[in-house]
Amino acid sequence: MPSVESQAQVDLSKAIAEIRASNPNLDPVLNGLILEEWHRLASEPTNLTYEDVQCPGSVRPAIWCKPLLASSSHVILYFHGGGFSACSPSSHRKMAGHLAKAAGCYTLLPDYRRTPEHPFPAQIEDAIATYQWLLKDQGISNHHIATAGDSAGGNLAVTSVLKMRELGLPLPSAIVGLSPHVDMGEIGKSLDTNAQTDVLVTRSSVRRMTTSYLRDTPRDNPLANPLHADLSGLPPMYLCAGSVEMLRDDAVMLADRAKRADVDVELEISEGMQHVYTFMAGKAPEAINTINDIGRWLKNRLQE
Repeated sequence: MPSVESQAQVDLSKAIAEIRASNPNLDPVLNGLILEEWHRLASEPTNLTYEDVQCPGSVRPAIWCKPLLASSSHVILYFHGGGFSACSPSSHRKMAGHLAKAAGCYTLLPDYRRTPEHPFPAQIEDAIATYQWLLKDQGISNHHIATAGDSAGGNLAVTSVLKMRELGLPLPSAIVGLSPHVDMGEIGKSLDTNAQTDVLVTRSSVRRMTTSYLRDTPRDNPLANPLHADLSGLPPMYLCAGSVEMLRDDAVMLADRAKRADVDVELEISEGMQHVYTFMAGKAPEAINTINDIGRWLKNRLQE
């Protein structure tokens, strides 16, 4: 049974969905401003500071989340969600801050280029640029870096590592996907079975996002759709999703394909939870538990 605290996400999601439904031609700028309100779902992390930093792959300053006494030589490279077109490091800083505290390390949130002005593969190019900055300019070992992200950012957390492998770069030590959106071909059964229980995501919104991101790129391009990629040799993955969200099977299918490629995978499906329920970090017990579980898991991977 979902907690009372988790109702806050349902209420905000319904409000956003109603605005979109009543304004089918909603201005993208206004839509972006509305989605910036996601940060209200999380509590402000204590004993943590934020610091703006200019770095490659970030069109505006990236944000460092720096917990007190955390290791500055261990980093989560976090890609915010928002359908590749909206949200920002600011909208995701609280959730990323809680994750940094749970893992005992720093988190960096770059502000990658967005659609529709910058379609695929601009976002992956930006992710690679930021990763190389961590390696070369900041002197962070690849063994002490994890990629992470939610929704569209969860896609980047995986596909950027696939691109790193293609370029011959040293790979990070772990990948975390929070409700990752990877099923660009829309084959997941939950797109239909959870259509009535997901209060935010719709088939049409998924299709608009995919079309804006990929344009004429085939939906089975492995750097856009990792369900069609060779996942062998990738670092361990932690994937989570809500049981009632339409993109639940994105995480399930990715976990299955990764396991078949002999990748170490942890899959968590949280009962009764919505898309990116971890936005409620610090407030709802379901989000708190998942963030803490990921933090413990990352500590083991980043210290190896």
